[in-house]
Amino acid sequence: MMALAGDGHVQCRALTPFPMIRYPRDLKRAISFHGHLCPGLLIGYRAAKLGLKRLGSKRSEDEELIAIVENNSCAVDAVQVLTGATFGKGNLFFRDHGKQVFTFALRPSGKAVRVSLKPGAFPPGVSREARSERLMRAKNEELFAIKEEKIQLPPEAEIHKSVVCASCGEPVMDSRTNQIRGRVLCIPCAANKKK
Repeated sequence: MMALAGDGHVQCRALTPFPMIRYPRDLKRAISFHGHLCPGLLIGYRAAKLGLKRLGSKRSEDEELIAIVENNSCAVDAVQVLTGATFGKGNLFFRDHGKQVFTFALRPSGKAVRVSLKPGAFPPGVSREARSERLMRAKNEELFAIKEEKIQLPPEAEIHKSVVCASCGEPVMDSRTNQIRGRVLCIPCAANKKK
């Protein structure tokens, strides 16, 4: 069960529908980053906390922890804040499967935990506020299926040189260009030339 009071917690009145609940500092950071408290953010918050705990890890400073997210929902904002996994660092990977599933893994071992929202985590027809309340108070095992595994890690981030698109004149990663009639083009310009 998630602690809602004690050391390391702060009061957050204006951002949420629960004005008298004291939120942990890390949740307040996630709310601030995302802009509001909602069930989606809480799913990612709880999943990330659970994944980090199971791995015995803390927030990533570089690429030592990776996150693979299977949706592009509000939950991913909480995953970024809690784990430190970002597209910019190359340790956040998006798989468009439309599932509330999150895999957290450590480099270089590949030790991983897959956290997925259980079917029936919420009774049918419950309000947004009731879903948020359940996500704040329910035990992890009531909400999530957790599977520890070893995965093949995605490749580490690479820095590519930039080249100039012959059509728009903007710099583009050399690995994201197309050659059309001997000209180096960025993806959007190449798509326009093919029309």
